[in-house]
Amino acid sequence: MSKKKNIRSIAIVLPQFHPIPENDKWWGKGFTEWTNVTKAKPLFKGHYQPHLPADMGFYDLRLEESRLAQEAMAKEYGIYGFCYYHYWFNGKRLLNEPLDRKLKNPKEDFPFMLCWANENWTRRWDGSDNEILIKQDYSKSDDLEHINFLCNIFKDERYIKVNGKPFFVFYRSSLFPDMKKTTELFRAEALKNGIGDLYLACMESYGEFVDATSIGMDATIEFPPHVRSGYENIIQKPSWYSYIKSKLRGALPIEYIHDVIDYKKYVQNYLLQSPLPYKNYQTVSPMWDNSARKKKDGLILKNSTPELYEWWLSETLKKFKSYSESENFIFINAWNEWAEGNHLEPCRKWGHKYLEATKRALDNN
Repeated sequence: MSKKKNIRSIAIVLPQFHPIPENDKWWGKGFTEWTNVTKAKPLFKGHYQPHLPADMGFYDLRLEESRLAQEAMAKEYGIYGFCYYHYWFNGKRLLNEPLDRKLKNPKEDFPFMLCWANENWTRRWDGSDNEILIKQDYSKSDDLEHINFLCNIFKDERYIKVNGKPFFVFYRSSLFPDMKKTTELFRAEALKNGIGDLYLACMESYGEFVDATSIGMDATIEFPPHVRSGYENIIQKPSWYSYIKSKLRGALPIEYIHDVIDYKKYVQNYLLQSPLPYKNYQTVSPMWDNSARKKKDGLILKNSTPELYEWWLSETLKKFKSYSESENFIFINAWNEWAEGNHLEPCRKWGHKYLEATKRALDNN
């Protein structure tokens, strides 16, 4: 019998499940992620919408009870830790209450790490990419302020580390004017703060595929549905598609307003990707359908099932090789992206089946 692999499975967590003044102003009083979720409707025959929560209901992540319930469920089904999105805009933080309250609460003992979601907030969700709600600017002074703030979090004993180095992720490395200068500054300031070195990575999102070492990082992390080989070859749309889509959007059937792809075909395409010559952590996604958020140009992976997801995760785990004893991560996108139809948390259709599939795959690796 082969020895069980030592794997740390990390689920990505969205904190936008509580109201904040900014979202009240931009989207309407009381807006949370649940607002988009509950507005969703099926767009074609067999389309699974809306995704509605089961066990935990429409929770508020400011509540200790909600966060503890998330952690207990994740532990039960084999998740090692959470990767929280972190929103920093030149010293202004958004959606920070869940993490801030966790940091003050020793009962919330689940391991965690941060991914800086470093992009502008726009009205992309309702079709207007050009209207910026809050801008992300970059400068040396902001990098200094930011890393000195982060060092206080890195000191938390629950923070996930690699050989003692806090593991921090940048969502979009290409948006920085000089990513390498930023990583160098982060490392230098962490040393000054008594943290030691950092373990830095970037997400492979929006076609941003780069050797991490060339920009001062240790690794990259896959971010499906963004994949290196793309999924254009399985959308199977005619050559005139883009032009017609832009001109006649209102008259087109839904599969032309959004990209609709069969989940099984997507996974098959994904598994054909060749290994990279640098450190890269694999990521799987239980399902994906962001039509609840986006009126147009969304992506729907239709016909996802717990069995297909388990197959994807199991095949990924079979190929899994740690880069070292503590460089042993598999990521799951995501724990609770409800408005992207992308969640391990139980829904009314599937209950605990995706969680059970996760545990079986991890137990059998």
